[in-house]
Amino acid sequence: MQVLVRDNNIDQALRVLKKRLQREGVFREMKRRRSFEKPSEKRIREKAEAVRRARKLARKQAIREGLIAAPPRKPKLSAPKFPAPGRSPPRTSGSPER
Repeated sequence: MQVLVRDNNIDQALRVLKKRLQREGVFREMKRRRSFEKPSEKRIREKAEAVRRARKLARKQAIREGLIAAPPRKPKLSAPKFPAPGRSPPRTSGSPER
């Protein structure tokens, strides 16, 4: 897996890497392999994962067919609400500066 570092911004690159690893399930796999898993526990876990995948697929299919409403989408984050460096924030109300 490869992550580009832009403008020597290591923190942002680390964040991107962690997000990708999480999406791929690497952290979950590492946690699972930390100790031995009995075959019976493995069967139970794999069955539960299969049920979860099947439910997710059925939910997506029902949304596509219009049988259930889609969950509300999160609004995209806009520009930051703080002023540019070197500028004071706009005054909204109150007494004038002295």
